[in-house]
Amino acid sequence: MELRTHSVVLEAEKCKGCTNCIKQCPTEAIRVRNGKAFILTERCIDCGECIRICENHAKKAVATDLETLAHYDYRVALPAPSLYAQFKVEKPEKIIAALYRFGFDEVYEVAFAAELTTCAIQECVENHPKTNAAGPYPLISSSCPVVTRLVQIRFPSLIPNLLPVDPPYITAAKIFLQERLPRLNIPREKVGLFFITPCPAKITDLNNYGQPLVDGALPINLLFGELNSLLPEQGTVQALPLVHHRGGGIGIGWARAGGESWGVNAENALAVDGIQNVARLLEEIELGKFHDIRYIEALACPQGCVGGALTVENPFVARARIQKLAGRDGAHTLSNEVKMMYADLKRQDAHFFTHDKGIPDQSVLRLDRDLAKAIEKLNQLEAILAKLPEIDCGACGSPTCRSLAEDVVQGNAQMTDCLFILREQLEKLARKLLILAQNRPPAMDWANEKEEENDP
Repeated sequence: MELRTHSVVLEAEKCKGCTNCIKQCPTEAIRVRNGKAFILTERCIDCGECIRICENHAKKAVATDLETLAHYDYRVALPAPSLYAQFKVEKPEKIIAALYRFGFDEVYEVAFAAELTTCAIQECVENHPKTNAAGPYPLISSSCPVVTRLVQIRFPSLIPNLLPVDPPYITAAKIFLQERLPRLNIPREKVGLFFITPCPAKITDLNNYGQPLVDGALPINLLFGELNSLLPEQGTVQALPLVHHRGGGIGIGWARAGGESWGVNAENALAVDGIQNVARLLEEIELGKFHDIRYIEALACPQGCVGGALTVENPFVARARIQKLAGRDGAHTLSNEVKMMYADLKRQDAHFFTHDKGIPDQSVLRLDRDLAKAIEKLNQLEAILAKLPEIDCGACGSPTCRSLAEDVVQGNAQMTDCLFILREQLEKLARKLLILAQNRPPAMDWANEKEEENDP
């Protein structure tokens, strides 16, 4: 199993052991023991569902603090398109102006990188064989790191279905470092590159990338208050001399569910959002369904990136704003600048937009790497499960009865963690104690002693 740094962490001192989080985790990555929750890191996909559900705020995303910006002479913001949906202002230009006022020296829009990514996906889909016998269908976007991680650990048989195209935030950082940084004539260590992110999974993805691309990731909800106070007055927009490669309607539209597939414009495309919906869809694909669908855009957050766990606006309101902004900038038109730059980058490096290495199988659902031991453990699991009530109450600290059975087989729990099993055993013990209490040693005259005790 690969070593992986996660951005979603738990603050044990705030945890009340309520078990709400274990029921919402799509990979059953959380357990509660001794009154406290803990995260099984090998299962975690950093989707942020536990952050949303925890009323005690015991789950959080570890991100860059604002003090880090002061360590660099030149600070560059890479704003995710979803940032534009968090404010009531109608133009992204005003939000970009607020980023300058905040202290950034340059803004490099991820929305523009999303349009280049759109070109890469279009090319991959068009070049993919149209017969099922020649390749896996449907093709699944790997732009959402949560979905990619979910496939890795829960649906590894679908790894060949994932398109090997880097997500826009990766591409934006790569382009800046390759195209823009050399022109600054500033040492790399003095340039701070900061991605403004709507979700913790993107922080994790950047932290675990093969080479360091950015110097930090700033959550949208961390910046929102100050950016909102720094927005230009109505009718005025600060000059933006250092906004390189402005994102158009297609790139901005990536922030909402359906925006990516709208831009790619693939035949028989499908868009799904919400991690539970995505998991159900992947289950059906594993069962052999959806072979008539050519391309699937899958996003873990409700309504897309606008509903990320680190955003502030209602996702439905945010999605409506993105649709309006994308329509204003021409949601179905890629500029000549985008097409020319895509072709130029491909000429320089044919694999510029694709993963450096294949996506590995990181399945944690195997009971054992050794097949014989796995079969033996599976038989034990089924025998244990037959004794459990199968009501998935979560009182044992495991999300389901089956997960408890798995924990028992793996030596991480006991049968008596189930309250129903514990009650049955206590009842059996109480009956045995009652029988023992009624037994009298034959050498002692208990009957006479009873009569003496009852005499007045």
